[in-house]
Amino acid sequence: MKNNSQGGLVYSTETGRMCPACRQPLAQCTCKAAARTATVGDGAVRVSRQTKGRGGKSVTVVKGLPLDAIALALLGKQLRTQCGSGGTVKDGVIEVQGDHVATLMTALTKLGHKPRQAGG
Repeated sequence: MKNNSQGGLVYSTETGRMCPACRQPLAQCTCKAAARTATVGDGAVRVSRQTKGRGGKSVTVVKGLPLDAIALALLGKQLRTQCGSGGTVKDGVIEVQGDHVATLMTALTKLGHKPRQAGG
């Protein structure tokens, strides 16, 4: 049998599935809590408009918000609602469909952030 430092207990009949990183039951996993509280972004909020790789359609992008994943998703929902358009939150970046740079700049300023316009 192979002894691997990365391997270990995956399932226990007592507690069920085990986390491979912290070796705790998934219900008591400390890795998920640490990942949830980790903030994404460097604090310099930048708002820009992009069309690259989107078939000519413009998307307004907000980067650098110092928020965790849950707060970022809630802020993204609020910003999309204010603009009246769709969008998504991917890898710590809020994307709103359409050219809404001015709207997002004023909305972020009202929420206490200091956004800067990036790009042209």
